[in-house]
Amino acid sequence: MEYLGIEILRKKLEMKRRRVLKRYKYYDMHQAVEFVRRDMPPEFEWMRSVLGWCAAGVDSVADRLIVKGFRDDTPNMGGIYDRNNPDILMDSAILGALIGSCSFIYLRTDENGYPRMRVIDGSDATGVIDTDTYMLREGYAVLERDANDNPVLEAYFIPGMTMFYQYDKSRERMIAQVIQNPAKYPLLVPIIYRPDSKRPFGHSRISRACMDLTQAAMRCLMRSEVADEFFSYPQRYAIGLDSKAQQDFDTWRAAMSAFLRIDKDDDGEKPTLGQFQASSQTPYNDRLKMLAGMFAGETGLTVDDLGTPVDTPTSADAIRASHERLRLITTKAQRTFGTGFINAGYLAVSLRDGIGYDREMIQGVSVRYAPIFALDASQLGAVGDAIMKIQQAFPDYFNAERLQDLVGI
Repeated sequence: MEYLGIEILRKKLEMKRRRVLKRYKYYDMHQAVEFVRRDMPPEFEWMRSVLGWCAAGVDSVADRLIVKGFRDDTPNMGGIYDRNNPDILMDSAILGALIGSCSFIYLRTDENGYPRMRVIDGSDATGVIDTDTYMLREGYAVLERDANDNPVLEAYFIPGMTMFYQYDKSRERMIAQVIQNPAKYPLLVPIIYRPDSKRPFGHSRISRACMDLTQAAMRCLMRSEVADEFFSYPQRYAIGLDSKAQQDFDTWRAAMSAFLRIDKDDDGEKPTLGQFQASSQTPYNDRLKMLAGMFAGETGLTVDDLGTPVDTPTSADAIRASHERLRLITTKAQRTFGTGFINAGYLAVSLRDGIGYDREMIQGVSVRYAPIFALDASQLGAVGDAIMKIQQAFPDYFNAERLQDLVGI
C-alpha cells in the first residue's frame, strides 16, 4: 500500500486546524464581534459582547451521550476502557467530535505493556480514512506543542508501526524513534460526528449558520447596550435659554438633579424645557427572540434552552415532544460514536494480547448508552405498568441490563 507520507499530512492538518480552532473559540465564547465600526460610537468601542449559544448547542447533545459499557463484549474491551478513565476519556472524545467534527483516540502501551488511550482533538491530528471500516490507513498527530504553538513531539501512524519525531527547543535537532506493534491498523482511531460519503470526517455541531446567527445576536446585544444608555438617561432640551446662563449650565447636574432651578432673564422671559422621547428596547428584544428561534431551529433546541423563556410553563411530556429533533440527533450520534469506540477497543485488545486480530472479532459488539431523557416519577409509573404487561407476554424479555437501557435504573 502506498502512503501519502508525513509531509502531506502535516499540510493537511495545518489547513484543517484553523477551522477547528475557530469553532473552539465559539464554544469557549472567545470569538470577536464582527460589525461595521461606523455603526458603533467611539465611546462604546471598549464594550464586548459574549453569547453562549454555540456552547449550549454542543452541550445539549454531549451531556446526553453517556456510555454505560459494551454489549456482547467477548474480547473484554470494556476492561481496557475501565483502566483508562472511561468517564473522562469518552466524554472528551465526544465533546471534541461535536465541536470539530472529529476527534481521535491515540493508543500506546505503558511500561507494563498494557494499552493506554488518550484523546486528541481534530486540531492536532488527521489522517487518511478507510471508508469501509472508518479506521485510518495512515495518520499523523501532534502529541506536544511548545509555548509558541510549534510541534515538539509528532507521531506518524501506519499499520504495525508508529514513528515518533522529537524536536529540541531550537527545532534544529530532531530525534526519530520507531515502535512496532501487532495491530493491523494505525493506532489512531477517529471518533466522528455525522460522517457521510462526501465528508467522511463528519460535520461540526457548530455549523456556519450557528456562527453567523451568533454573530448577529452579539451585534444586537451590543447595539442594545448603546441604546440602553439613552434609554436610562433620555436627552433633554431647553429652548430660549439666555446665552450668558448657557455658559454656566451644568449638563450633568441637569440630568441627575432632583430639582432644577432656572431663573427668568431681565425681560421676564423664561426658557421652555422638554425631553426627547426615550429609545425603546422592544425592537432589540424582538430581533434577539427571532435570532434565538432561528438558532434553535438549526440545532434542534428550543428558545427556552437559549435563555428566552416561554410565557407559559410546559409539562414534562410537552418538553420531551419539543425536543424530538434533538432526540433524533442524539440517537444518530450514538451510532457513529459507538463505531469509533468499538474500533479503538478492537485495537486495544490487539495491543493487550500481542496478536493482530482480524476486525471480524468485534462483530456483534455494541455500545450501551444511558437513556437520552431521564424519566420523572409519573413517567416511571407508566413505564412500570407497560413493563409488567410485556413481561407477562414474554417472560424472558427483560433482564437487569435491558431494563437499565430502557429506564436508566
